[in-house]
Amino acid sequence: MNFITIDFETATAQRNSPCEIGLTFVENFKIKESKSWLIKPINNEFDYFNIMIHGITPEDVENEPEFDEVWKEVKPLIENKFLIAHNAGFDFSVLRKTLETYDIPFPELEYSCSYIFSKKVWKNLPAYDLKTLCNHNEIKFKHHRAKSDSRATAELAIKAFRKSDVFSKDDFPEKLKTNIGKVFNGGYKPSETKRIYKAKDLAKMVGDPTKHNKESLFYGKTVVFTGTLSSMVRKEAQQIIADIGGVNLRGVTKSTDFLIVGQQDYRVVGEDGMSNKQETAIKYIEKGSEIEILSENDFTRNI
Repeated sequence: MNFITIDFETATAQRNSPCEIGLTFVENFKIKESKSWLIKPINNEFDYFNIMIHGITPEDVENEPEFDEVWKEVKPLIENKFLIAHNAGFDFSVLRKTLETYDIPFPELEYSCSYIFSKKVWKNLPAYDLKTLCNHNEIKFKHHRAKSDSRATAELAIKAFRKSDVFSKDDFPEKLKTNIGKVFNGGYKPSETKRIYKAKDLAKMVGDPTKHNKESLFYGKTVVFTGTLSSMVRKEAQQIIADIGGVNLRGVTKSTDFLIVGQQDYRVVGEDGMSNKQETAIKYIEKGSEIEILSENDFTRNI
């Protein structure tokens, strides 16, 4: 199978602030090449939190082209191709929002999300972020740089497809329980699990219905927070979940979907650094529950 993996790093929390893009090209299940481009975001504004994650600074991109120039080289490489991203909801929202900012038409392409289909391949892992999955599959990479992340995603996808006997994207709905997403001139269709979410799942807490995002990782899912978030207060994070269309809960149960872990007070949690909520989640995971534990960084990349 032929496909291209894509990864963006952003300068700020705004989706239209890419500072790096990476592509890895796979032909017949073999990696042929990886490329990356540094991008100067509009006004060259960076958030400290983002710099801490990927290490890219305003000085690094001061003399680099903006996205509209980089796009001239990137578009012919991905137009009418099949792309894969880890947390595709993030990467393809970066692509769409940035194209809209520069008033550039969307390309025509199909895509899938390795985060989503990895859950169908490697069941009952404590988390499905790229680092956890790569550690599980003995894939070495430099995390949070676009070229390295795109290559790691390619290696991971190849392993997933071989393990699941997937030979083309036509196998995705049956063997990976995942629908193929599309980007097209004027719109998009998200790549998502075939599970159907019912309106009653969202009734426990009221958010802004106009902000509901079916493409989000947290849409229709139950979310619990533990620890202190460094990028926002917990109330703000819970409101974001409600607005997306997710469900906030105070405690962890066996049916919880996500536990978001912030900084822990070691005077309270003890030497192992785990709160009662995290310990409870791990016990449920060991018994077969599909709870996923996310760091604050993984949470902010998916909202």
